[in-house]
Amino acid sequence: MTSKTLVRSALAVLAVAVLSACGDSPAEVPHNEADIAFARQMVPHHAQAVEMADLVPGRTSTPAVIAIAERVKAAQAPEIATMTGWLTAWGAAPDAHADHGADMPGMMADTDMAALRSATGEDFDQRWLAMMVVHHQGAIEMAERELAEGVNPDAKLLAQQIIDAQRAEIREMQTLLPQG
Repeated sequence: MTSKTLVRSALAVLAVAVLSACGDSPAEVPHNEADIAFARQMVPHHAQAVEMADLVPGRTSTPAVIAIAERVKAAQAPEIATMTGWLTAWGAAPDAHADHGADMPGMMADTDMAALRSATGEDFDQRWLAMMVVHHQGAIEMAERELAEGVNPDAKLLAQQIIDAQRAEIREMQTLLPQG
């Protein structure tokens, strides 16, 4: 093999590697109104879950509640950034002034959040767990809608990850709530 042929082969391999690494930009990947609605609604929905998780320190000493809150924050804060990036790439940035609560399942009312902020100890634990179960159920409902109606592969993958993670957390939280 001549050095010229070797260089050409190396350049061809390099070109294929570079082109395959580039992939499609988020704006070029197919998306539809369901994908946009999923991200637009899930961003404030996740933000409220992070807000709820932020209330845990100082209000409870229950290790299981603290651990769940830490996992909620660790999972949902990066997902917010991901979905916000998609919206920006799709030219559909979130509307910071929209009232999303009425049309999103599982969102807590201001009165519920105020009661949670004022609770401590066992009262806080029970309120937080019950509210987070409802909140997670709402997120699962929205994610299932994305799976049924969306077309963006990344959004559908995230929706499935949300369903799997939050179903597991619901089962865990339900074991911590009084039965009956």
